[in-house]
Amino acid sequence: MNSLLEPETELAALPPKISARGLSFFYGKSQALRDVNLNIPANRITALIGPSGCGKSTFLRCLNRMNDLIDGTRLEGEVLLDGQNIYAPGVDPVELRQTVGMVFQKPNPFPMSIYENVAYGPKHVLGVRKKDEMDAIVQKCLEKAYLWNEVKDKLRDNGMSLSGGQQQRLCIARTIAVNPKVILMDEPCSALDPIATQRVEDLMLELRRDFTIVIVTHNMQQAQRASDFTGFFMLGRLVEFNTTQNIFLVPQMKETEDYISGRFG
Repeated sequence: MNSLLEPETELAALPPKISARGLSFFYGKSQALRDVNLNIPANRITALIGPSGCGKSTFLRCLNRMNDLIDGTRLEGEVLLDGQNIYAPGVDPVELRQTVGMVFQKPNPFPMSIYENVAYGPKHVLGVRKKDEMDAIVQKCLEKAYLWNEVKDKLRDNGMSLSGGQQQRLCIARTIAVNPKVILMDEPCSALDPIATQRVEDLMLELRRDFTIVIVTHNMQQAQRASDFTGFFMLGRLVEFNTTQNIFLVPQMKETEDYISGRFG
């Protein structure tokens, strides 16, 4: 079997934006993650794949402390963002979630206008008050989300009146409006049709110039199309992490090969 580019060669040239070190996570007495060590490179798209219940979404939510909102959970190890432990005393989880934004499986626009959906964060988080400044932010974020041309004449319409794919792109525009460093996406296309899915994937590839993106997906074709690196999780462990090309063409672990070939999962 021919070897492809060694992942260490690529990873060594890319500074890690997020690093998990000895990360274990528990829901009560149930252990969901076991000693995960992973460097997520900056300005790249990292996909997390694996069977249902393998820990990939739990890991994703560890990266912006969304799991803090669940009673009875416990974390061991560290998660570093630009070298700083996000679980250190004194770190404000609310401020962290501004820096590490999240797009959810089901589009969840606020029940307000398209304009106000995007303006909400700049207004309430960043303290933007000038109308011309806000107008510029809203337009820029909608342009980045490939949505401006579709909604520029109906900015006062309710965001929930948009199609599912448009709603998801609106949620992405809302996320980037507060200038995050990282965007987490948890199955962002699972409720979308193929055309809307392609638009979101194209958007992700464009956004990686400005943001580090981590996506959880059950769709292995999506991981192949839209990510630079892929991590395969099984039973709470990170089995293999590599360039996406290597994961799908020359997996090093039998479990990875069995999963991507459809022999289990």
